[in-house]
Amino acid sequence: MSDKKTIKTRFAPSPTGYMHIGNLRTALYSYLLSKSQGGKFILRIEDTDQERLVEGAVDVIIDTLKMTGIDYDEGPGVGGENGPYIQSQRKEIYMEYAKKLIDSGHAYYCFCTAERLQALHDDNSFGGYDRHCRDLPKEEVEKNLAQGKPFVIRQKMPLEGKTSYVDEVYGEVEMDNSELQDQILIKADGFPTYNFCHVIDDYLMGVTHVVRGNEYLTSTPKYCLLYDAFGWERPKYVHLPLLMGKDAEGNVSKLSKRHGAVSFQDLVNTGYLPEAIVNYIALLGWSPKDSTEEFFTMEELKKAFTMDMLSKSPSVFDYDKLKWFNSEYIKKLSDEDYEKKVLPILAEICPDNIDTKKLAGLLKTRIATFHEIKEKVDFILERLPMESDLYTNKKNKTTPEVCKVILEECLPILEGISNWSNDDLFAALKQYSADSERKAGAVMWAVRIAVARLAVTPGGATELMEVLGKDESIDRIKQAISEL
Repeated sequence: MSDKKTIKTRFAPSPTGYMHIGNLRTALYSYLLSKSQGGKFILRIEDTDQERLVEGAVDVIIDTLKMTGIDYDEGPGVGGENGPYIQSQRKEIYMEYAKKLIDSGHAYYCFCTAERLQALHDDNSFGGYDRHCRDLPKEEVEKNLAQGKPFVIRQKMPLEGKTSYVDEVYGEVEMDNSELQDQILIKADGFPTYNFCHVIDDYLMGVTHVVRGNEYLTSTPKYCLLYDAFGWERPKYVHLPLLMGKDAEGNVSKLSKRHGAVSFQDLVNTGYLPEAIVNYIALLGWSPKDSTEEFFTMEELKKAFTMDMLSKSPSVFDYDKLKWFNSEYIKKLSDEDYEKKVLPILAEICPDNIDTKKLAGLLKTRIATFHEIKEKVDFILERLPMESDLYTNKKNKTTPEVCKVILEECLPILEGISNWSNDDLFAALKQYSADSERKAGAVMWAVRIAVARLAVTPGGATELMEVLGKDESIDRIKQAISEL
């Protein structure tokens, strides 16, 4: 047993696929609760439900924690004094403790066949197991075991009274014992159920605070009774508020795939930065004390996190807010880190004549996710169809006719520029504006629409011409003149 004076939390996912946002929030809060108080954090893989296992899912869990900066003190690949940390490797431990409960009268062997249990299930007048084997004579139990009859081990729940516990977020939770089923602790295949093994593991690994979703609020009395049956001190329970999603019509319901990407990996694949995801998720059910600050590094979260600022109310996962967070994080990236992410994307989609480094610079403050890049540069990759009314701009007092004249007069000036840079292009057009006594805005509008063929662009006329290069820019202006 490890020292229980040190706060210790754990994250215990099932390896059944990608990391759901709700699971990641649980991992994050569990981690922050521990680290904010100088404690330890454990990763434990709960794989006793062998039928639901997905190959490679353990790697996904470990990689996700690594990408998000959630480092664990004990767990797979790290070790620790309380291992192994994969439940399927701890099978004998659970059977040993289940038999201790049988010996103390808190559990029993159940020999009911699958057919009998199915018949009970089909009888709508009955809810749950009827405790048929709860009080079998000792001799009959020993005879059944000697004959090798299949069995499960069930928890013997008290039939009267109440069981209560104090949750750190929701306060006192109480349940009538008459509502508690004699749950299965050890299945027929010898593997424990989640309801049993997580209690054994939490105790043996010295977990002091159990952090999980509030769907477990009403199950926890069963776990408390297991602690009591063994004579163990209960951990502190911290149940987190529901995570909700909002659909296109504004309806709010439990977060699911119909709301969009709901796994960490999906979000990363669609261009979100891990740091932005973590920062946003940290605020879904928790808020900093005495502060309106929204941006936190992981180190800052460790210092700011307090359990008393956890909310009871459901939190809504807002994709628009996440996009805003991500756009701000993109802006904060160093040029080197930003280019490492963007230049490979641009290199894949842009022709060789495009200055992708300049284009990347234009996009930095104009994208919310890296997934938007292709959409933002479509006008660079091809000459989009357009209507001449795009040249009309009330503020700059431009019309298609005015723009045609501007383009015709600017064309020879642009053709004569040898150093095709933003600064030289801008200076030439400004000079033309002064010489022709036309508003600079009108000149820039005409040229930008001609080369971009789009109303809203990431960058102004001269920036876009620098990206497109001289030949392509001149060709587009000539095409615009002929169309006008």
